[in-house]
Amino acid sequence: MSLPRSSVRSAHPEPMPTTSSLRFIPPPISRVEDTGLSQLWLQDLALKILYFRGYLTGFEVAEAMSLPFAGLVDQILEALKREKFVEVKTQVGFGEGSYQYAITGAGIARAREALERSQYAGPAPVPLSVYNESIIRQSRGRPTVHPRSMRQALSDLVLSEKTFNQIGPAVNSGTSIFLYGPPGNGKTSIARSIGSILLQEDMFIPFAIDIDGQVVKLYDSVNHYLSPEDDVTESGTGSIKTGSKRDPRWVKIRRPFVVVGGELTMAGLDLVFDDVNKFYEAPFQVKANGGVFLIDDFGRQQVRPRDLLNRWIVPLENRIDFLTLHTGRKVELPFDVLVVFSTNLPPRDLVDEAFLRRLRHKIEVGDPSYETYRHIFDRVAKDKGVMYSDKGLAYLLQEWYIKRNRKLRASHPRDICDQILDISRYMNVEPEMTKDLIDRAAEAYFVEL
Repeated sequence: MSLPRSSVRSAHPEPMPTTSSLRFIPPPISRVEDTGLSQLWLQDLALKILYFRGYLTGFEVAEAMSLPFAGLVDQILEALKREKFVEVKTQVGFGEGSYQYAITGAGIARAREALERSQYAGPAPVPLSVYNESIIRQSRGRPTVHPRSMRQALSDLVLSEKTFNQIGPAVNSGTSIFLYGPPGNGKTSIARSIGSILLQEDMFIPFAIDIDGQVVKLYDSVNHYLSPEDDVTESGTGSIKTGSKRDPRWVKIRRPFVVVGGELTMAGLDLVFDDVNKFYEAPFQVKANGGVFLIDDFGRQQVRPRDLLNRWIVPLENRIDFLTLHTGRKVELPFDVLVVFSTNLPPRDLVDEAFLRRLRHKIEVGDPSYETYRHIFDRVAKDKGVMYSDKGLAYLLQEWYIKRNRKLRASHPRDICDQILDISRYMNVEPEMTKDLIDRAAEAYFVEL
């Protein structure tokens, strides 16, 4: 049985140190042809950046586009200068990259035409085919877990041997896990611990993807945890001035762990087109590519569980996902995601047997035994500074569980200890498991239904 979800410290489970060999490193680029994008498209991107941000040096334009200055952005700016779309105002340092550029009247007119098509003005995207190839190559680098690494990853949790032995094979499958059982027993904590195993590994993703001139924004600072080893920062800086060792349109991240709950809708699983800014936001499962996608509180979404599950049949079986542009065109992407469904509801109320067969691993997370509950309470009390007592726990179990026919939950020790701390501070007494503090804590915590 697991400790409650408070044992997880952040939205991104803390990765364990490791040394990994990446199977995909974006090759360096030095010419416009290397980007897979047209010269005119890149010129429009540079003009939009200057339109929004005003005077910029050549190096600053390169940083905003996440492209090398030498041999690429300098050529773009030179072409714009020849056509009188930009002009050099001054020089603020040494070299051509220090020339400060301003957009001209003709450049403003062209920028506005470009903005009517799309207001995207960020790092240059990579072609869809290049992104797809990167995911396929990086899928082979997923870590394989063994009992020893599993015990290290799950060291914060108290699990039965049966549950523990089910989690490892499920993680190694890289496909799907269905966690079910009563609330408060740590299903979310287990899912996040699974995420911490994958977060040992780094991978590369682009800031954005190009699909026939349409931009799909992929990098998300909320869901993507930057690798401390990355040599190109969020804004695309790094070695852009002097020539990068790799394509700066890519960012190195820990393998992603994306969590959604009751707010998930069917629209959130397809390309989301911004009608105002005229570019796309990648859906949750694409942001989770190469990592874990946790659908928490499954069954409490605004859409029917059956409709939500039917959305996953093709991706789970074929490891390919199909997304739709607002023009109606379908695009194909690899589906390299470990999908974790976590629910407090009975499986029979959510899905039929046919769909359960498609979910590779089903793991029930049940209520703790009395001995497991004691173990959890002892550990939580020590962590929180509450003086633990077997006698006090026996009183709690007898008076507030057995007599009232109340189920044990793994989250109760944490919550009851918090109540004891609150009450003891108010009464100016030591936080310990006395009958008085236990009764006060239980009365404040439990609600008789």
